[in-house]
Order: sequence, then C-alpha cells, then structure tokens
Amino acid sequence: MEYRIIKSPSRGTIDILMKRGMTGDRIKQMGRIDAIALVQGRMVEMVSAADIAEKAAGVIAKDIQGNCPQSMLMLAILGDTASVEMAVKEIKENEMEARKNGSGKIN
Repeated sequence: MEYRIIKSPSRGTIDILMKRGMTGDRIKQMGRIDAIALVQGRMVEMVSAADIAEKAAGVIAKDIQGNCPQSMLMLAILGDTASVEMAVKEIKENEMEARKNGSGKIN
C-alpha cells in the first residue's frame, strides 16, 4: 500500500476528491477538513484499511473512484490531523504485523 497525508488541504484538492466520489452527509457534517490521508492498494487492503481507520480514530473513510486497470483503489481518510495520523499509523502497523506473520491478511 502507498500512503500520503495532506495537512490543511487546499480547496482545489478537496474539489478534485469531491469529483472522484468523496461525498456524503458524514463529510458535510464535518465542516472543515483538517487533514486527508490518501491510501492506495488492492480492494481487500482498502476495505480492511477503512475498517481499521474508523475503529482506531474519529475519522471518516471514503473510497475514491477512478479508472485503474490494476484493480487498485484509493481511500481517503478525513478528520483532524491527529486522528488521521493515528488512523494511518494503525493501518501501517496492522499491515506490518500481517507481513511478519506471513499471512498476508490484515486483521
């Protein structure tokens, strides 16, 4: 998986993501978006990462739609900066644990 955290995203960045499917009532309720983590990987990784992120911190995880021939997805994790950073940390730790155990499974 690949990860990037954008702190204080610009209006243009938010507009790009909104055009790619980052919409919904939960996002509207957030008001201001302090940080966005972008996580890219395979479908199974993204579903697991979304679950881990929302359980680990007070964030919202949304899939970003697009055309990618390698069946890769992008996940946007939104919230305050500390919560987004915590969510990404938990995803990374879970991924490392899965690799260490050789299972390839993210818990």
